[in-house]
Amino acid sequence: MKTILITGCSSGFGHETALYFLERGWKVIATMRNPRADLFPASNHLRLLPLDVSNEASIRQAIAEAGEIDVLVNNAGIGMLGALEDTPVSTAREVFETNTLGTIAMTQAVLPQFRARKSGTVINVTSTVTLRPFPLLAVYTASKAAVNAFTESLALELQPFNVTVRLVLPGLAPSTDFGKNARSRMEHTRLEPYQPLMESVMSAMQQPQPTTHATDVAKAIWHAATDPSAPLRLPAGEDAIALARQLS
Repeated sequence: MKTILITGCSSGFGHETALYFLERGWKVIATMRNPRADLFPASNHLRLLPLDVSNEASIRQAIAEAGEIDVLVNNAGIGMLGALEDTPVSTAREVFETNTLGTIAMTQAVLPQFRARKSGTVINVTSTVTLRPFPLLAVYTASKAAVNAFTESLALELQPFNVTVRLVLPGLAPSTDFGKNARSRMEHTRLEPYQPLMESVMSAMQQPQPTTHATDVAKAIWHAATDPSAPLRLPAGEDAIALARQLS
């Protein structure tokens, strides 16, 4: 029985992915800053661990407690929506600490066991905004685009050790906590010249259109984890797949 460790499992993509793998007989280590057993069905195959991917001590502790794993899913992330001109650098650092450096640190922590066994899979979850940029998402897009580049380079670096690296790119997912997290970090966006653009972007995001559901992402992660022939980049969601086809 294989074991998967997933970051950011309190909601959204991470939560759905944990359930998806549990239902298919995997051992699941679901991590989040404050573990909540009430979010999951009782299962002998489920283990909850506290983890803050922006804290090195927390990462070391979680990996030590997790033991041997077969797949790491770097899903934990925070949103950021706002005009760059009015975004404190401290907020940008917070986004990069979780979205970018957290992914790098988690990957670094599992590589010794993957390399020693000459097996293992790292799956990084980013976003299709890295393929088609949107205004007011400069910081968030930059944090995820950095993970794209990191993933592509790492895939080459780990080939000699038979370690697989994959990238899952969800589209717009209004049903997740991204919007709530993003809005919590846009309170500082008060510059009047940007308000019309802000209203336009928020309105466009709320219009009926193909979107990505958490299950779409869980299925893409399953594909990345179980199919050796899966491509490096896997779009997840109707809108993400359509965009990828346009750009191919």
